[in-house]
Amino acid sequence: MNIFQRFRSAPPPQKRTGTTGLIWLASPDAYTALTNAGYTKLSNCPEIQTSANRIGDMIGSMTIHLMANTKDGDKRIKNELSRKIDINPNKLTTRIQFMRSIVRNMILEGDGNAIVLPHFTSDGFLDDLEPFDMTKTAIRNNGYGYYVTYNGRRFEPDEILHFIDNPDPQKPWIGTGYKMLLTDLAGTLKQAQTTRKEFMANPQPSIIVRVDGLTDEFASPSGREQLTDQFFAAAENGKPWLIPAELAEPKEIKPLSFQDLAIDKSISIDKRTAAAIVGVPAFLVGEGKFDKDEHNSFIKTIVLPKARSIEQELTRKLLVSPDWFFRMNPRSLYSYSLTDIAEVACNMVDRAIIDRNEARDWAGWNPRDGLSELAILENYIPYAKIGDQNKLGTNGGDGENG
Repeated sequence: MNIFQRFRSAPPPQKRTGTTGLIWLASPDAYTALTNAGYTKLSNCPEIQTSANRIGDMIGSMTIHLMANTKDGDKRIKNELSRKIDINPNKLTTRIQFMRSIVRNMILEGDGNAIVLPHFTSDGFLDDLEPFDMTKTAIRNNGYGYYVTYNGRRFEPDEILHFIDNPDPQKPWIGTGYKMLLTDLAGTLKQAQTTRKEFMANPQPSIIVRVDGLTDEFASPSGREQLTDQFFAAAENGKPWLIPAELAEPKEIKPLSFQDLAIDKSISIDKRTAAAIVGVPAFLVGEGKFDKDEHNSFIKTIVLPKARSIEQELTRKLLVSPDWFFRMNPRSLYSYSLTDIAEVACNMVDRAIIDRNEARDWAGWNPRDGLSELAILENYIPYAKIGDQNKLGTNGGDGENG
């Protein structure tokens, strides 16, 4: 059932009363034991957060067109509905911020799910799109299907917009996200950052102090153990390291570096792995250099499929006409040079595929009067007057001298 059709036939929602959940009280130690203090949220990892935000920014940057199927091809429709979805789908924000939150929920907080509740006016017109807080949303199995609970209310699938990512193989209407795949990487990157912070807290090299080791303490096992712990136990970074004078003669004092600890190489591998799982190029998380072909491939293989899933959910839930559909425009996302744009535009103008004002729009320039007619090569005469050229012999000419 379409959301519009359900809205017209559904009774007003009823508020539930009574207890809607349980509250647990626990001491700080018990809370740590219950929640596992070693757990690292994916959203706390800068590399994973950057990947999700970058995909969200690119999807949010695409204009959303309301299209109609016609016998001459798909044509864009401009009305209040198209403006609502493309400009301000939510009253409190813009399209790019709204879409960014949707994509971030799909990848991170929602574990592959982002849910939006449409609100309608009394006349049945779309009034607003309210995104759910996915940290407070529960998706429950209901036999073959499912339902959603949020703020003490139950919502059926045809009442909401449900955007998913990485769908479950057995239940493709529910997303699974990347939680299990990225949890270990997030923990490793978090630990590397902690190690680096601790290592850089005192950048000066440790000092080695030679002391007299031939003392009475070496006579007993307990004494030797005490001196061993004293001399060779790991000291906090920056503190002196004491060794017996007779044990060794230090020749060089050299502090450990990140290369010695292999931190840099480990971080680089983990960053690239995290980027590969989410699907973004490694240079977006600070590894490697920008590559045009890799960037364009990222748009085709990662950004567009996620955008298409959003398009299709908006189309099947918000539109009544079978000839209408939503489509995002990805052309502005690709990496083009001005030379590439000019070359393609000129070729299309020469073949009367686009007019010269459309070509100017591609290059970011304002339109000019007299350039909106389709023209073709040979002094750029209007397309309708191609047959009037004398040199073609179609208007009384001899086909040679014109």
